[in-house]
Amino acid sequence: MATPHDSESPTGSLSRRERQVMDILHRRGEATVAEIMAELPDPPTYSAVRSIVRILAEKGTIRFREDGPRYVYYPAVDSDAVRETALNHLVDTYFGGSPELAVTALLRRNDFGLDARDVSRLREAIARARHSEGGTDA
Repeated sequence: MATPHDSESPTGSLSRRERQVMDILHRRGEATVAEIMAELPDPPTYSAVRSIVRILAEKGTIRFREDGPRYVYYPAVDSDAVRETALNHLVDTYFGGSPELAVTALLRRNDFGLDARDVSRLREAIARARHSEGGTDA
């Protein structure tokens, strides 16, 4: 069985187009070749997209199911697991392993507005994370 590290590592062996297809599939959950094409920037031909999904299936990165005459493609690894692997890689690589620096960078974004409810939910999430790690809520 594929693990997030094997098939979805942010630095893995996927080409730019393969990563774009994976981004679409993770965002949508599943898609046909035509749906993938509609979301690709400067999309290649239908045949080229079919080749990309075939390669991804051979790598074990995606799976598919038949839906009448069409194939519907979906990620082989759960999006939550991929998200966690990607986030860990990002924090380790660009923020020296510091979650605090990563969160601070997110909060500095100009287009990132938090209302009082968002802040309250973040405080609750931090408290839950501290509790689950055996830390204190203080």
